[in-house]
Amino acid sequence: MASDHAGFALKSTIAEHLRSSGYEVSDLGTDGLDSVDYPDFGRAVGEAVASTEADLGVAVCGSGIGICIAANKVDGVRAATVHDVTSARLTREHNDANVMCVGERFIGVQVALDAVDAFLAAEFAGGRHARRVAKLVRHPESA
Repeated sequence: MASDHAGFALKSTIAEHLRSSGYEVSDLGTDGLDSVDYPDFGRAVGEAVASTEADLGVAVCGSGIGICIAANKVDGVRAATVHDVTSARLTREHNDANVMCVGERFIGVQVALDAVDAFLAAEFAGGRHARRVAKLVRHPESA
């Protein structure tokens, strides 16, 4: 997990929820409300997932968008900004997303907790979705 200052409160709440549900949570920062740069924390979550140090990631900023863009810059990451349980579930089932991003300014706490639970419970459906996800892989000649 990671957040910038605008997502710090929600990140802390989600982390506690996950710990109380039995998950091991690695908090990659930030550690307070002082202004920081969201790309640093999106990259940190992305690198943890891409290196397999973490199975999945959760990232929070004010909108969920900037930190998602930053996480997606890391090869092997499929980050998605989610807004509810359905988008969280579908991004795992259809897109094989491995990082879930939310915006503290746009989502309520209970909706965020329910979305995280749905994200973690869902599994990639494969099938027709596998062909599409394969097309998301960066090819060196197009980099």
